[in-house]
Amino acid sequence: MEDFSGKTAFITGGASGLGLAIAKACVKEGMNVALADLRQSAIDEALPYFAENGYNALGLQLDVTDREAYAKAADQTEAAFGNIHLLVNNAGIGCTRGPLWDVSFRETDLAIDINLTAVLNGIQIIVPRMLKHGEGGHIVSTSSKAAIIPVPFCGLYNFTKQAVIAVMETLAEDLEGTNIGSSVFCPGPFKSSLGQTTVDITEELLGEKPKDPPPMKGGKERPSFEEIWTLTRPAEEAAERVIRGVKRGDLYILTHSEFKEGFSARVNAMLRAFPDEPPQEAFIKTFDFLVQNPVFDKQTQVPALQ
Repeated sequence: MEDFSGKTAFITGGASGLGLAIAKACVKEGMNVALADLRQSAIDEALPYFAENGYNALGLQLDVTDREAYAKAADQTEAAFGNIHLLVNNAGIGCTRGPLWDVSFRETDLAIDINLTAVLNGIQIIVPRMLKHGEGGHIVSTSSKAAIIPVPFCGLYNFTKQAVIAVMETLAEDLEGTNIGSSVFCPGPFKSSLGQTTVDITEELLGEKPKDPPPMKGGKERPSFEEIWTLTRPAEEAAERVIRGVKRGDLYILTHSEFKEGFSARVNAMLRAFPDEPPQEAFIKTFDFLVQNPVFDKQTQVPALQ
């Protein structure tokens, strides 16, 4: 999807943080945008930017776990702007931290509902509309750096975000032969509202605040807020990378080269775990659909961001 002008984007979690930055990048490309967000206060704060700059934006109060409300929001977007061409499944929460055996069932269900099931809701509700209108489109789902290098004491977040990668890889193959693309966005640290959003949504839906994180392993001290903020990149850069990834048709939209070595260590560990045995050619021939997936071959080298 290279031409954005006059097309419409539906962005969940679109009223703050990375979602809002992506929305602003979309309108600068000539798109109409629907900002779908659980928090009406965030929508009210975000919309004036678009109105003041003459951009077409629609604010939609939406619980992405409510499928009936999700379909209604898609209907409202189409009524306002016409067909939807870009779906950004960006809504998410940071999840309760701690050993998995200390996490409650309610916290587990909330993490799965918002970080994973809501992504499927978007795909199941909006992709059929894209296929029907036939004008082409793209789906981006926000995962995380934590999906490729798991973070200690973040089991709920790690596994829901890893699952998003599997969803988008499968979607890319399922959409083969159509004019709709699939990307998974795995950002590292950016200046976003994830922390406050997690608190707000957990309080609203569970009636309680997230627990404080446990101490770091090995007696290490957590970096200070000043250290973290200094090294955290602006949300506008994340949005620029997403727009470029959609235009390029990238399956993976990654952001920080600093994580490449750590991910290589993970991949190499898995390679070493395969038995040191010669493969059977007859097995490979019979189960070719299991031992290879051509979707990986289509990802080209991403250049440095200019």
